[in-house]
Amino acid sequence: MQSFEINKEDLERVKAALEGNDAELEIVLKEYHASEIAILFEKLPLEAREKIINILPADIASEVFAEMHEEQDAGELLISLDPEKRSEIIEELDYDDATDIISQLDEDEQEEILDDLDHEDATNIRALLSYDEETAGGLMNSQVIKINIKLNKKDALDEIIKQSEEMEEFYTIYVVDDDDILKGILSIKSIIKAPPLAKVKDLVVDDFVYVKADLDQEEVADLISQYNLTTIPVVDDHMKLLGRITVDDIIDVMEQESTEDILKISGVSEDEELSGNWKDAVKSRLPWLVINLGTAYLAASVIRHFDATVALIPPIAAYMTIIAGMGGNAATQALAVTVRRISLNDLSDSQAYNAVLKEFLVGMLNGAANGIIVFFIAWFYDASPMLGLVLFLAMTGNLIVAGLTGASIPLILKRVGIDPAVASSIIITTFTDCAGFLLPLWFATKLLLPLLHPVIHH
Repeated sequence: MQSFEINKEDLERVKAALEGNDAELEIVLKEYHASEIAILFEKLPLEAREKIINILPADIASEVFAEMHEEQDAGELLISLDPEKRSEIIEELDYDDATDIISQLDEDEQEEILDDLDHEDATNIRALLSYDEETAGGLMNSQVIKINIKLNKKDALDEIIKQSEEMEEFYTIYVVDDDDILKGILSIKSIIKAPPLAKVKDLVVDDFVYVKADLDQEEVADLISQYNLTTIPVVDDHMKLLGRITVDDIIDVMEQESTEDILKISGVSEDEELSGNWKDAVKSRLPWLVINLGTAYLAASVIRHFDATVALIPPIAAYMTIIAGMGGNAATQALAVTVRRISLNDLSDSQAYNAVLKEFLVGMLNGAANGIIVFFIAWFYDASPMLGLVLFLAMTGNLIVAGLTGASIPLILKRVGIDPAVASSIIITTFTDCAGFLLPLWFATKLLLPLLHPVIHH
């Protein structure tokens, strides 16, 4: 099945159906999957979304809500619905999905929705709302299949069948004692293949991976990836079973974390939504640009210090911008690799040292290779092998600076408790710009000026 993309024909067709009667709209909507309707919502106003949700059966409408991205304001749509329709949709949602949507609203609106639900649903959602949304507790679904460790095979299967009636899918059965303390896990296959008189306590796997409710969601994703799990249980400090996190939730987390890292490295605040308006974008980006302006003035001051060199050797002005730009690109490469390493695992001292050493060597070799190219360009284009030598040394030096700063700055920031993806790019750009201007001008002053104007230096 190919991924669905919004095209003009689909959008116009749905808009036309919205202007007709409910029966015509219902016929059109049946041709689209819930996830496709959620994508169409990106181009439809709130009033149109309300009409579509009211037309759809509660089970389909709940799937649409579950597929909507946070920036599509699913909470705003939910609160706008009739209370009865709203409650029907929430009852169809998994608790974790319902919590994610309700958490987008203010406390008064949350209570308005929860007061209309039955006691069990409201209690479960309130419990999930109490966790930080970026932790295992905020990510988990409290609906689980759990059986008592004292049961035999027949009673266990009966309990599994009974509990599974209210669940769409499940991967693992959790085994608990009388106090809901997690004792182990079971697969459906193992209990089905077990002898008729088998006991759960003899089948349970007590060597399993679990997470505490306050663990960061990125670390949960790392664990699921490391152990190739489809689901992972969430427990409290006393090993009481609280819920489960499934692999589909982790896919969303990985996408979210990757987006955050890309935005941070680019100097864009994570608070800026990808579909946000221009005011939010300006508010998010302007502070970083102002900081960047200050660092640019620092780099410009380096040039002002060598006014005489620039005046006497005009070609150096063009070449030093190339060297500074190459340093910036090389530093970004080293930064991206290092930030990714940090996000995948917490580097030890020796691993950090090896990462910096590697980027130093890569910078030196890449700098020398590019330096040779600019050497020959300067030799043939400007008829000056000495200028070529200056540029070779400057290019090699700046790419070494790029490699060292691109690798070491994020590691240093991580050690002092600052998010390396946020501040690294500004600091590294300052280093590579300053070095990109300083090195060619300094080498030109020391190596070229004495040859061009020896009298000046007597």
